Amino acid sequence: MHSDDLALFADLDPVTSAVRDLGRVSRQLTGELARSLGMGANDMEALGVLVRHDGLGAADLAERLGIRSASATGLIDRLEQAGHVERRRDTADRRRITVVPTPTARQATSETWGPVIQSIDAVSAALSEEDRATVAEFLTEVSKAIGAHLRTPASPQEPPVS
Repeated sequence: MHSDDLALFADLDPVTSAVRDLGRVSRQLTGELARSLGMGANDMEALGVLVRHDGLGAADLAERLGIRSASATGLIDRLEQAGHVERRRDTADRRRITVVPTPTARQATSETWGPVIQSIDAVSAALSEEDRATVAEFLTEVSKAIGAHLRTPASPQEPPVS
């Protein structure tokens, strides 16, 4: 690293450093959890999106992941070969294929991510109502700031898990 680069990181606001650390530990955890299920981090992310939406078409999945349709097709092929997803014809439009997670994949996702989500939720619940609103607004703005630097538009915001 050049000295200018070091100066940039040395003078970060503590909140900016915390956001950077959150991103780092999140990527690390996703990688570890994905490996524990025998898949890559991108496949794990795709499976999570499919579970949250109870299945999607390949183009919708690609959009949410910010990848090309051809890349999504390869990713879906890997997930299908591993038994994590199934392709199903839409009952209303037989031309449309929906990719849905298998019951086993749903259970593995829940068992893998459940404790993590519960831990984060406990930290959030410990905040006052006012602090939760402030943190939620802050994280939304940080997501927008990061998203502004993407080469492709950000995917639609995932709805809160209830």
